[in-house]
Amino acid sequence: MQSHTLTGGGGIDLHVDEAGQADGQSILFIHGYTQSRLSWDRQMHSDLADDFRLVAMDDRGHGDSGKPRDAYDDSTLWAEDVQSVIETLDLDQPVLVGWSYGGLIVSDYLSEYGTGHVSGLNYVGAISKLGTEDALAVIGEDFTELVPGFESTDAEESVETLDTFVGRCVHGDLDPRDRYYLLGFNTAVPPYVRTGLHSRTVTHDDDLRAIDVPTLLTHGEEDTIVLPAAAEEHADLIDTAETSWYPDTGHSPFWEAPERFNRELREFVEEV
Repeated sequence: MQSHTLTGGGGIDLHVDEAGQADGQSILFIHGYTQSRLSWDRQMHSDLADDFRLVAMDDRGHGDSGKPRDAYDDSTLWAEDVQSVIETLDLDQPVLVGWSYGGLIVSDYLSEYGTGHVSGLNYVGAISKLGTEDALAVIGEDFTELVPGFESTDAEESVETLDTFVGRCVHGDLDPRDRYYLLGFNTAVPPYVRTGLHSRTVTHDDDLRAIDVPTLLTHGEEDTIVLPAAAEEHADLIDTAETSWYPDTGHSPFWEAPERFNRELREFVEEV
């Protein structure tokens, strides 16, 4: 595993981990709301590394990346972050994998750079819009009712909210070790970052309609954070999309069903 510190949009420091084969097809993993690059452990430390170049970034405000006070409402900055990783690490036509809020970041990227630098897209339990009635329609109450706690600066309330959120990101019970591991990097995100993330108003329907590269939509059938209706909507918008539904799975297919997820991602990447 190699680690890098890159310069993203607006001069922010971005932390990136890299594993696998330097000459393999690149896969860039982009995590979700209040998470980190470590969300992708079951991919970065899998047999995917035998054949592919695996890159996982900490989004701005998360993990070991910079956490400025006010740098979360501009789609251009999010797009520049992704492009910086691609250019600085010389990723050749990577496949972008965006989970949850990461799907919005992928869509931000497409709005600025199109598909010219990428070979494929994997939207995982993903959103592509925020701040409108249409956007809210595909977000479950299991998320929306936690918003006051996400924004709270009271440590006890914040941790309790994040603990609940981590549990709701899967269908069923988390192993205690996994629960506290995931909770740890969720708590590393300051409340002001979480507030900034969900205070945006942006819609990328037209950008999704313009997608002309292979696109895989991965979604858990029991997802109560980003509802399955989001994937259905994306399938209607993206002409190149294929949908893979995961039964008995919640918001985190790559964590809950890593063997299937990794196999399908491998097959997808080999075909693009």
